[in-house]
Amino acid sequence: MARRRTPARSKAARKHPTKAAPTPVRLPRIAKGKKPQYFSDPAIDKLLWMTMTLMEELSVARDRIDTLERVLDERGVLRQKDIEGYTPDPKARSARASRRAEFVDRMMRAAQAELSASSSAADPHEEARRAVEG
Repeated sequence: MARRRTPARSKAARKHPTKAAPTPVRLPRIAKGKKPQYFSDPAIDKLLWMTMTLMEELSVARDRIDTLERVLDERGVLRQKDIEGYTPDPKARSARASRRAEFVDRMMRAAQAELSASSSAADPHEEARRAVEG
């Protein structure tokens, strides 16, 4: 039986055979199982989670702001001292205050919901007053 002859390959092709790209591993995006509890009070865990989320967001925001300031400064569009010396006008102050209030509302939503659910009185201080008054 005659052997089939394969076409000749170049030296480069023999040294570095082509490999199929590995299939990327796809990890689930949602954790399964019970969420770990680090402190005896679950409220402290929630507060820790909120704080860590804020730290992450603030770190990313600061990096992006730093990048913008450096690019603007390098291109001569805006100098660092202009940014440091900026004073917002009343319209900008109002917009910032509104955005800040919405942000605080979003951040405190979980705590407010828990307080509302745990407090049967309309006044959150009513229970403390009753305890003091006897």
